[in-house]
Amino acid sequence: MNAKSAILGVMASAAMLLTAEPSGDRPNDSHAWAVHDVNRPDPVKVAAAPGKPPSDAIVLFDGTEESIARNWRDGKGNPTKWTVKDGAFVCTPGSGGAFTAEEFGDCQLHVEWKTPKDDLYGWGNSGVIFMGRYEIQILDSSDVRPSRSPWKPANYADGQAGAVYGQNPPLVQPCRAADEWQTYDIVFHPPLYEGKRLVDPGSTTVFFNGVLVQDDFPFQGCTTWCRRIQHAEKSSGPLMLQDHGHPVPFRNIWIRRIPSRYADTVNGGIGLKRGDVAELRHRLAAESLAFAEEAKDPAERFIRLWESYCYEPDRAVKARFAAAEKECLSALAEGRGDLSVPERFHAFKRFVDMLVRTGWMPGDAAIKKALDKSQKPPKPTAPNMRDI
Repeated sequence: MNAKSAILGVMASAAMLLTAEPSGDRPNDSHAWAVHDVNRPDPVKVAAAPGKPPSDAIVLFDGTEESIARNWRDGKGNPTKWTVKDGAFVCTPGSGGAFTAEEFGDCQLHVEWKTPKDDLYGWGNSGVIFMGRYEIQILDSSDVRPSRSPWKPANYADGQAGAVYGQNPPLVQPCRAADEWQTYDIVFHPPLYEGKRLVDPGSTTVFFNGVLVQDDFPFQGCTTWCRRIQHAEKSSGPLMLQDHGHPVPFRNIWIRRIPSRYADTVNGGIGLKRGDVAELRHRLAAESLAFAEEAKDPAERFIRLWESYCYEPDRAVKARFAAAEKECLSALAEGRGDLSVPERFHAFKRFVDMLVRTGWMPGDAAIKKALDKSQKPPKPTAPNMRDI
């Protein structure tokens, strides 16, 4: 076995031992979870192959007539008159915008477009319009020349490619030349209402050819030409590709529904609801107590009891701490169970240290003293192993 193979073998063996350690700072009135809480649900796995839409994306156009028939309509709900040419979804001038059959609220959109090279006076004017109301401008803005003239030889700043139309110019202008494919990757959050009250105006983040041009910009109302108008009282609608009288082609269009920023009500964010925090902590306390009942090892039982108590302090749970601590002291003295494994010993010690640091456990607790006095070998390390 050569040196490289030996190192890889050590890393593979070490990786098998890596586990998430017991959690850190405790739950509180605005955070149902502890920091690094092992009980917190894992994210849903999404495949993201290079050059392919994410596995949870809705592919709105893939170069085929079938994807148009499935996903796109005109403004009256009839089949769109836009066409497929050379694998692109091309605007038929005068036919009206192309609307998605489905409605979207919070979403991530990927769309590629280019402006016609011979569109001398129109500059390939079009737009990506969320809910039919919030437009990210499409235009040939590759030759922007600074000018204060009323007859500016390029579009006004808030009407250039990458602008939130009529509201905010792009931070920079990365537009390529006409007849070159351009890419928008857009995160859209719609306005949020509680009844008639506007809670949040919505916002957008836009990457234009990989360059950030809108950084969580809050909408100032619906976008339109030469006017400022109020938000519409809704939070979802069809995506629209604009017909501004120019045969602008699009390709590789996909969209992902994403959670509202207000969907997380239990982790200290803008959607925080303290009643939801209390309800979840109550449920988590019961679950951790059930895990404690099932635990075969003293260290795990000890951790689970403390988890339950920290989620929701309960005298009946606290009354069990002394017995659980005694079990751990015995296992530690006899060198058995989870506490005989160096990685788990160190993780358990950090858990106890955290309880002391955050005021849940007294600093003179017997288990704290025993762990501090115990001599254990250092945690094994290997190249690129993360300290979890």
